[in-house]
Amino acid sequence: MDPAADPWGVRRAENLLTSLEGILSARVVTTPLGEVSEIHILANAGQHAKQVVRNVESALLAHLGLKVDHRKISVAATADVKPLQALDLGAVRARAGQRVVLFEELAMATVPHARRLTATVTLAAEGRTETVTEEGPDTQRNRMETAARAAVVALGRLFDAQSLALEGAQAIELFDRSLALVGVLVSGTRDSRLLVGTAEVRESMEHAAVYAVLDATNRWSVAHRPR
Repeated sequence: MDPAADPWGVRRAENLLTSLEGILSARVVTTPLGEVSEIHILANAGQHAKQVVRNVESALLAHLGLKVDHRKISVAATADVKPLQALDLGAVRARAGQRVVLFEELAMATVPHARRLTATVTLAAEGRTETVTEEGPDTQRNRMETAARAAVVALGRLFDAQSLALEGAQAIELFDRSLALVGVLVSGTRDSRLLVGTAEVRESMEHAAVYAVLDATNRWSVAHRPR
């Protein structure tokens, strides 16, 4: 691991602790000067807390030369933790089948002889499909907003709702990852509320903006799906 990316060795220590038998996860908290202030351990049920603490102390001292006061180490036990690979695939498929709105396609295109672009979004729900094209300035921020706005309009058409409007979309950095953050405003008879959604950027920022719209409106879509 590059020392510059982990100046206090926190990740190295956490990787070491999670390699110990019976420890499922570990989080090391340091002060701004790099001193260990807290260590939080999640262990399998059946592991004696005092023994886990002793194992943590010994491992840090032997491998990293780091002496930690046992009072800084907290241990929590869990009765049943299964790795993701062991989850019941049938339950995963059933969960996916509960999705109300599906993101089918996004097409971005520049407008000839103008610094503008179009975003065409196709969403599907309950056997219906809606394709919406929106136009906006050709800048990074507006590319996201144009794609997100098209998704919001398509969503409103799918549910015959005029109460949805895009409040805004922007790119953020969180936990060393690039995310799309969107706000969707839902207008009611007496007031309005802001729904916020995020999505990690994988294919493009515009794709992530559409997924963030669906994340923000997931519960709204479930509540408004046809009975």
